[in-house]
Amino acid sequence: MFRWLAGVLRSFGPALAGLAWALKTQGNLRAHVLAAVLAGGCGLWLQIAAWEWCAVLLAVGLVFAAELLNTALEVLADRVSKEREEPIRRTKDAAAAAVLMAALAALGVGLVVFLPKLWRLL
Repeated sequence: MFRWLAGVLRSFGPALAGLAWALKTQGNLRAHVLAAVLAGGCGLWLQIAAWEWCAVLLAVGLVFAAELLNTALEVLADRVSKEREEPIRRTKDAAAAAVLMAALAALGVGLVVFLPKLWRLL
């Protein structure tokens, strides 16, 4: 049992290293972290319900996942070819569009969760 748990915990090492590298090198990921901190602060301030926290946390997690996958794809594509190639450009554009869609969905969640509460404060 303990050997299995130790193996599971060790497997987090590369993931944490990748996250640390991405946070150091990717400005867009840092912008998403700032947005997540603001959303969390608003959630605490407005005392959102548990189900609302679930929606906000899921949206934040999906944006982070999309941004990290986009970053991984861009690094790999740059390794394959530094030349301007149409298939690589389309691949990078599609990955960036995935991040945009996740961010827009997260914005929608934020509007649904926070806007009514902010409206009542006015």
